[in-house]
Amino acid sequence: MKAVLIPELTGPTAARVEEVPEPKGAHHRADGRRVLVDVHAVGLSFIDPLQTRGKYQSGLEAPYIAGSELAGVVLEAPEDSPLRTGDRVAGIVWQGALAERALAIEDYLVRIPESMDYVQGAGVYMNYSTGWYALESSRVQPGGTVLVTGAAGGVGTAVLDIARAQGISTIALVSTDEKERVARASGATHVVRSTGAWLDEVKTLTDGRGVQGFIDMVGGDGFLDTVRALAIGGTGVIVGFAGGTIPEVKVNRLLLRNLTLTGIAMDVMEKEHPGTLERVRHGVQDLLDAGRLSPAVENTYPMADTARAFASLENRTAVGKVVVTVKES
Repeated sequence: MKAVLIPELTGPTAARVEEVPEPKGAHHRADGRRVLVDVHAVGLSFIDPLQTRGKYQSGLEAPYIAGSELAGVVLEAPEDSPLRTGDRVAGIVWQGALAERALAIEDYLVRIPESMDYVQGAGVYMNYSTGWYALESSRVQPGGTVLVTGAAGGVGTAVLDIARAQGISTIALVSTDEKERVARASGATHVVRSTGAWLDEVKTLTDGRGVQGFIDMVGGDGFLDTVRALAIGGTGVIVGFAGGTIPEVKVNRLLLRNLTLTGIAMDVMEKEHPGTLERVRHGVQDLLDAGRLSPAVENTYPMADTARAFASLENRTAVGKVVVTVKES
């Protein structure tokens, strides 16, 4: 079968399409339970370019088959699995998705509705599970408002989409006209520009009180203003540091305004609190079943252009979800 191989850890340009053996056995995280998927489309994330440089914390030695997330059709599953041959599914696999067939993990798969094509499906699991868990962690209730940084990216657009479905207002923080277009298309209630006096705008939009929560994908030098945007008693959720630097905050700011800052890592929580992954998966599945989700896929590439797709994530030119098509849907 054809697959995108990373023969050496020298960055996105190392990616190339080669003939490789069919997958054997089970995914290394699947406890011996073999789930084989006929791959139609592959969603990319920050994991993918990081792994090509050996910089992801759970990275792999080269050579390896790239691709962290897939959408396709179940070819094989255990007899006692809730999955059946022919099910249309999407999920995260961390490695090995960029191939005509790939091993998957039951705990990280959702069924996608017939109304959703595989390209959209490839934009569901990683971003929407992260977005769902982040919104839950923010404790913002329907009718409240959440600030979303990096709002035109894959997770940011997912947060906007889920918040719209849950009746939560959003303020999207973006830097360009194109990113504003994507954020609005994904359901942002309001959009403010990071290049202007955005904190003042946030306060104006919230009658001077600030937002009940924020979800931050960026970190960097602007993080302190993100904390300042919180209302008294608000909660900030830290998802990542796309800005390149990890910020520091003096904790007296939290004390004086009763603020909460929290990070999210579902796998870590699953170890200490089993059932976390199942709760998140069911939350996303319920929204899919209700037809409430519309993944923002702005960029698609053929397998032969995977290196270019990786580079768009590494240099932060991508908006929405980046998807590589493996076969015609």
